[in-house]
Amino acid sequence: MQKRCVVQFADSAEQDLDAIVAWYDAQLVPEVGRCLVAAVVEHAEQLEIFPESGTVTPEFENPLLRELHLPPFRIVYRIEGVDLISVVRVWRSERLMDPTIGGNA
Repeated sequence: MQKRCVVQFADSAEQDLDAIVAWYDAQLVPEVGRCLVAAVVEHAEQLEIFPESGTVTPEFENPLLRELHLPPFRIVYRIEGVDLISVVRVWRSERLMDPTIGGNA
């Protein structure tokens, strides 16, 4: 049996998900926002078994900071240890992370 990692969402990622829902609420299509957030969470669940399945986030070139792609979003996560993954951001695919912010990623 394959070992599973715990996947947690950092406050920053939860705020990103809340912002997605709020944006679609404002567009009067709240169900779209809820479906997108559910898809992001479901997609991130693959990290429980395959924590290194994402690509290295190019702005940082750190093998412990990776991302999954679920257009139109990037699910950025950090490998915290052998059994812990932290999803740190959920951003639109065209948005780049600022490597100068260091600890915020």
